[in-house]
Amino acid sequence: MRVMRSNRFAVSLFLVVSVVAFALLGPVVIGREPGEIVGMPFEEPSRFALLGTDNFGRDELTLLMYGARTSLQIGAIAGILALLIGTVVGTVAGYYGDNTDETLMGLTNVFITIPSFVVLILLSIALRSRSVPVMGLVIGITSWPWTARAVRAQACSLRAREHVDVARLSGASGLSIIARDIVPYMFSYLAMAFTLQLSSAVLTEASLSMLGLGPTNTVSLGVMLQWSLLWEAVRQGNWWTFLPPTFLLAIIAFSLQLLNASLDEAYNPRLRRRGSAR
Repeated sequence: MRVMRSNRFAVSLFLVVSVVAFALLGPVVIGREPGEIVGMPFEEPSRFALLGTDNFGRDELTLLMYGARTSLQIGAIAGILALLIGTVVGTVAGYYGDNTDETLMGLTNVFITIPSFVVLILLSIALRSRSVPVMGLVIGITSWPWTARAVRAQACSLRAREHVDVARLSGASGLSIIARDIVPYMFSYLAMAFTLQLSSAVLTEASLSMLGLGPTNTVSLGVMLQWSLLWEAVRQGNWWTFLPPTFLLAIIAFSLQLLNASLDEAYNPRLRRRGSAR
C-alpha cells in the first residue's frame, strides 16, 4: 500500500500506538489505582512518583495514564457516532438527491449554524450524570454535520460511476447500492474523517472539563487540567500537575492530524502528483 511507504504515516502511527499503549497498558504496568495516596500533597517528581503528586498526594503519572484512557474512550465513542451519523446523512442525501438532498442538507446547515460548543455546555449542565459513554454520545451528536457535507460530496461523485449504474440496472435497491457500491469506495476518506473527529472530540472533552462540565467520578486529561486550575498550580509553580496533561493532549492532537495528512497524501491524486514533482 502507498500509505505504508510514507515516513509521515509511520511517525504518526507510532505516536498514536504509543499513546494508546500508554493509556491501556500503563496502569497495568505501574500497578496503582488513580485514587491511591502515595505521598504528601504537591511532592516534586521523584523515584517514588516520577511525575510528582497532586493536591491529595496521588501519583500524577497514574492519573495521567487513566486520564488518557478516559479521554480516548470519550473521543472514540464521539468519533464513531459522529462518523456514523454523518455517513448515513451524507450518503443518502448524495445518492438520492432532489428533495431528499435539499431536506437533509438543509437540516445539516441548521446544525452547522448553531454554535456546537454552546449546545454542548447547555447539554452538559442539563445532564444528571456525565459518565464516559454519555459524554461521548453528547459530543458525537453535535459534531457530525461537517462530515455529512463532505460525505455527501463524495456520494454525489460516486453515484455517477459505471458500477453504480450497473447495480441500479440490475434492480438493486437504493440502500443496497449505498451499502455495497458507495460506502466501500469511501473507506479511505471515512478513515481520514474519523481521525479528525477523534482529535476534535478529545480536545472538546478537555475544554468542557476545564469548565467543570467533564465526566463525573473519573479522571480525564481535561479533569486534570481543571484540578490544576482549582489548586492554583500555575501560580504555585507546581508544573508537574498541568504540563504533562497539556503535553499529552498536544501529542494526541498532533499525531491524529499528522495521520490524517499522511492518509490524504496517499489517497489524494493531486497531492501524490505534487509530491512526485518535488
